[in-house]
This record gives sequence, structure tokens and C-alpha cells, in this order.
Amino acid sequence: MEYQDAVCTLNTLQTNASALEQVRRERSNPQLQLQAMKGFLERSGLTVDELDHLNIIHVTGTKGKGSTCAFTEQILRSYGFRTGFYSSPHLVQVRERIRINGQPIGKELFTKYFWQVYGRLDETKDAHGGTMPAYFRFLTILAFHVFLQEKVDLAVIEVGIGGAYDCTNIIRRPWVCGISSLGIDHTQILGDTIEKIAWQKGGIFKPGVPAFTVKQPEDAMAVLKDRAKEIKCPLWVCPSMEDYQADCGPLRLGLAGQHQHSNASLALQLSHTWLQRRCLPVGDSTDWLADTEWPGRNQTLKHGAVTYFLDGAHTMRSMLACVQWFREIAAQHERNASGPVARVLLFNATGERDSAAMLKLLVPCHFDFAVFCPNITEAIASCNADQQNFNVSVENMLTRCLDNEHSWRLHNSMQDKAGSQLLIEGTLPLVPEKKTDTLVFPCILSALQWITQGRDSVLADPAKTVLPVKASIMAKAAPLCDAAEIHVLITGSLHLVGGALKHLDPASSK
Repeated sequence: MEYQDAVCTLNTLQTNASALEQVRRERSNPQLQLQAMKGFLERSGLTVDELDHLNIIHVTGTKGKGSTCAFTEQILRSYGFRTGFYSSPHLVQVRERIRINGQPIGKELFTKYFWQVYGRLDETKDAHGGTMPAYFRFLTILAFHVFLQEKVDLAVIEVGIGGAYDCTNIIRRPWVCGISSLGIDHTQILGDTIEKIAWQKGGIFKPGVPAFTVKQPEDAMAVLKDRAKEIKCPLWVCPSMEDYQADCGPLRLGLAGQHQHSNASLALQLSHTWLQRRCLPVGDSTDWLADTEWPGRNQTLKHGAVTYFLDGAHTMRSMLACVQWFREIAAQHERNASGPVARVLLFNATGERDSAAMLKLLVPCHFDFAVFCPNITEAIASCNADQQNFNVSVENMLTRCLDNEHSWRLHNSMQDKAGSQLLIEGTLPLVPEKKTDTLVFPCILSALQWITQGRDSVLADPAKTVLPVKASIMAKAAPLCDAAEIHVLITGSLHLVGGALKHLDPASSK
């Protein structure tokens, strides 16, 4: 069986009627989620006891949990351990979610282990009312199976959503737990206040298992402390990065952005505690932070005259951090440019997120163009099962893009009104008006091809179909053709960033 066959079969679990029914049933009774997960785990031939042998580090949070896991994995791999790392979502290929020694498992391994687990669940479904686990649940079981089969020394496990009722919380005896920065996200599932969200995240605490958190909003911290006390879990707050620098000089991180400092501090505490609990010596791990890679988060790619700034920010707090990072790094690149630079925003947002509020945060970046497209890699159907999402219709996705374009126009016209106070009758405006042109494209490839105007050789590959664009749209592109360089910020959704990387970094699809 080929890798694509495995991924196509996996995708049926997104739309499988019994899986969707499970989700609906369990929303009203979240306790059922962990019971159901235990049943699926056992049907696949694994037991909860076996998971204890994986020496797990369990990490949750609203933002930064993936980066924290990436730093933690890098540190412990640098000590010479064989690491497993489970994360979500994937950017380009689903096997990125399950990593051994920092690398996504190979297509052959993914395919082999996929059919082992899927086969056992499929054989037992008739005895269990025809039920199969939903997509994320299946991948979690697959990750556990892979890590046990591949005999990893430890597994870094990133929570999917929340904590208390997330299917990764079937883990009973992690070695250490971590909570990265908390904020408001997934409110329909986790609740609409920071206290409710903190309660859910604190659900990964276990009796007697050390836990660490970064500094949190006061209300969230109070809930975490109560939760830790109730569960009898020792909880510590991580020191700031300055405290490490006093001992070992300035730290270099492999991931850009000021907000990565707290993630790196959390990773140092998690990895050092893991080593101490294994009675192993702890060296100076800070140098290894510089080697950490985590694509799609504050990532810069330069392709000749076009520079891409990619960040999967999709909450208000992560978008604030993204804007701060982009304004600093884009200014550096502009200082080194050989002439005028055109700035372009490529944006999409999904789920129940407030895209209008996120777009408002992006207005001060002064883009020449704001371009919107759905998380569809190519409008011309290609065999790309890794990035198919059957849970949202194309019509819904395009309607959302048009809504986002409308929000952007509203934000910008409000700015124009503020500027119009400065107009004096019969004279030139004191403030030059800067209006952003907006466009909506049917897919990520068509948006990128229009933005780059043939100036990125990777996108100009003859194997890539170029969609015909109306003459009026082509005419709008003059500033892009005239600019010495084009700077593109791609943000709002990790799935958008992943779809862009598929085209911009062809090696990621191999």
C-alpha cells in the first residue's frame, strides 16, 4: 500500500459519520472522551500501562506549546537520547506530526505503522457498533504505537486542544508537564474566559508529577495553582531568560521573536527536570536552543527579490507577537534593499476566530496589497491528500475570504477618515494617503503567483499551472513589478502557512 493510500484512508476519519456522531455526543459529556480513547487504544492492541514506558513530557498551552516542545526535543536529542515528538497540526505532510529524532517519520514507516493500527481498529469495529476513532484520536494512537515500536528513550507529547479531556490526556504517568502562555482560543470547546481555559489546561497535572508554567495572567495563574493543589501536583513558575543569561551570557534561540524567550525557559525547565528525575547529570543546555527549528513560526525565506515572512499566528496574542516580529525584521530587510519595497499581506483565518480583530492589528504594518485566499493549495486538483480538509466546504472558505477582505477595507477606510481631518481646502494633503489594494484568489498558488509576478523562480516552475487572471487584476500589479523587492507576510492560519510552504519549499513535499 502506498503512502497516499494511507493518507486518503486516514482522511475518511475526518468525515466518518460515526466519528462525527462521537464528537457530538461527547461535547455534552467530556468525560466520555477519555473513556472512548481508552477503548480505541485497547482495540489497537495497546494498553495505558504501556504508555508509562515512553517517559513522556506532556505540554499544553494556548500559544507556544509547539515551539516549547521543539526546544525541549532539541535539548534532549542533543544529550544523545532517541526522541519521539508528537505535535499538530502538520504544515505540508501529515507525517510531520510524528517525529523520531526531530525528523518526520519516513513515508514507508508511516504507511507500515498506519495499516497495522488501522487494520486492528477496522477488524474490531463490528463488535463496537461500527465505530472508528476520529482523525486526531487515530493519529494520537498511531504516534504512541510508533514510539513504542521504534523504542524511543522519551516522547514529547503536545496536547491537541485544552488538556483535561484532550485525547493525549490518557497518559497517566508523564515525567514532567508544562503549560505555555494561556489566552483565549477554541472557546466553543474550552469556555469563553481565561479561568475556564486555565482549568482545562491544568487538567494535564498528575499527582506527584512536577509541572512548570510560564508567567500567566493573574486570573489564569490562580486557577492553575488551585488545580495543582487539588491534584497534588507540585507547580513552579519558570524564571525569565535574563536569569539564565546571568550564568551563561546572552542566549541565541533558533526561533525568532521575543515571545520565544518564555517558551525556551519552559523547555529548559522541562528537559532539566526530566534529566534529574532519571538521575542523569544536567549540563549547560542553553547552546542547543540555537539549533532548534520549527517551520511556519516566525520563519523567513528569501527567494531572490521576494522575501516571505511566515507565521501561523491565529489568536489575538499570537498576532500581536507576529506584528511586533514582522515590523522589526521587515524594517531590517528594507534597510538592506537596493530600492523601493512593496509590502504584501497574504491572510486567511478559519474556525470561530475573530479575523476582523486580527486584521485590525495588522493595519499599522502599512501593506501595499492585502491578498486573501482559502487554505486550498491549488485550484487545479492534484493528488495532495495531506492537505485535504473535508470538514469545511469550499463555498464556506471563499465566503470567509470575502468577509476578511470586507473587514480589511473597513479598517482602512476608518484610517482614511482620521487622516482627512488634516486636509486643508485647496491645498495638498499634509499626510500622503496610503490605500491598500485588496484581492481574493481561489487558492494559495494563484495568490502567490500574482504577488510574485514571475520574480520567484521556485513558483515560476513550468510544472506549476498558472491560472489565468483578468486584465484588470494584472494592471493592479504594476507596483509589484516596479519594486526592487517584494516582502510578503503570510499569517492568520497554520494551514495557510503550510500550503504556502508546500509551494515555496518543494523539499517539504518529498
